[in-house]
Amino acid sequence: MFSLIWSIIVGFFVGLIARWIVPGAAHYGFIMTTIVGIVGSVIGGFIGTMFNKPAPGQKFHAAGFLMSIVGAVILLFLLKFIEH
Repeated sequence: MFSLIWSIIVGFFVGLIARWIVPGAAHYGFIMTTIVGIVGSVIGGFIGTMFNKPAPGQKFHAAGFLMSIVGAVILLFLLKFIEH
């Protein structure tokens, strides 16, 4: 249960940082910002594992938070492209 709550909190902050980085007005609420952050974390984790595989049994990838932000920024650019 704590893991889910932690994912939501981190996802929200990752989404906020990504929205701050990507130019333009994005009218997303709390839920959409959190979803962008969580999905961005998954995308960032996938990109991180393409370059460097984590050690067996390691819970988190070394790039972690930074790659989550990169993934969320990529997702926001894709959402902008789809919306227009």
